[in-house]
Amino acid sequence: MALLSVNNLSISFGGLRAVDDFNIQIKKGQLYGLIGPNGAGKTTVFNLLTGVYRPDEGIVLLDDKNITNLKTMDINKCGVGRTFQNIRLFKKLSVLDNVKVGLHNRFHYNTFEGILRLPKYRRLEKMMNEEAYRLLEVFDLDGEAKLSAGNLPYGKQRKLEIARTLATNPKLLLLDEPAAGMNPNETKELMETIRFVRDNFAMTILLIEHDMKLVSGICEELTVLNFGKILISGETNAVLNDSRVITAYLGE
Repeated sequence: MALLSVNNLSISFGGLRAVDDFNIQIKKGQLYGLIGPNGAGKTTVFNLLTGVYRPDEGIVLLDDKNITNLKTMDINKCGVGRTFQNIRLFKKLSVLDNVKVGLHNRFHYNTFEGILRLPKYRRLEKMMNEEAYRLLEVFDLDGEAKLSAGNLPYGKQRKLEIARTLATNPKLLLLDEPAAGMNPNETKELMETIRFVRDNFAMTILLIEHDMKLVSGICEELTVLNFGKILISGETNAVLNDSRVITAYLGE
């Protein structure tokens, strides 16, 4: 059964068709790749899936629920979590508090309870701290919990962003070029972490990348986008050996 079903998604900017008739089906628990040369329209697709843009045509279903024209916050509440190519952390907040920001999507108390530190507030804060530390342990960040997020090395900032997104308890995790700016060792470690998240959180993941070598070792199926249109979709090995994909990348 498809967790994410996207049908005939299209959008134009100033008369230019940025994404044209995009279709994808992602099963629950799948680690799926969306690849293509720079400027192919990959991030535009992510912006359409997360409500940053509204499509001119098409429909997006998450667990059979139509989320096509919902606002970004409402799409997140439906179960779509996302990271960005350019890391977006609250850099002056601690590592722990960054994760707790994500947890506020699930734990709620009102301003009055917070100001007076009433029993409900104290109980929920204790639960959030425990949950945040559990997530930080997964990413080997618990030792830096009290540091400012901006003081972490780049690779660990990327891990923290993923941990904060997981704190929202998503059904679907969208990763927009998570290895951008990383050195080879950081990239290898990140890919291992992504596999761990999929396997141990029963997570469905859609990974955007332009690096074919990176996705070939992690994704089970791929869709290749070029000039806003799908070039080919299918099992990873078959896709990467297709001459059309090789031509698209050679022309980058």
